[in-house]
Amino acid sequence: VQLQASGGGTVQAGGSLRLSCAASGRTFISYAMGWFRQAPGKEREFVAGISRSDGRNHYADSVKGRFTISRDGVKNTVYLQMDSLKPEDTAVYYCAATSSYSIQSETYNYWGQGTLVTVSS
Repeated sequence: VQLQASGGGTVQAGGSLRLSCAASGRTFISYAMGWFRQAPGKEREFVAGISRSDGRNHYADSVKGRFTISRDGVKNTVYLQMDSLKPEDTAVYYCAATSSYSIQSETYNYWGQGTLVTVSS
């Protein structure tokens, strides 16, 4: 599966952005999806994940209550709605797909190219 992330940009603290990740192919429903991010000088970290079909989702503590992950099986797209953004949310955001739902990046087999989110104070 090929993944194309979009929706990044620059926003002021307290603002919102919605990231999209479009998946190619007809097997989108076969994969759990995740969003990860990597800030300058830091390791990549899990942000949010959603299972293939039963709606399970998980969030990093740092984004819980502010970010929402969802998926659209018709459009083969996963979204990350980001509200109440903070400067510390600044990072490159990556979407990823895995056949075995997990919050561990090592289990994700397919990665998008990343989209930059910058939150100014």
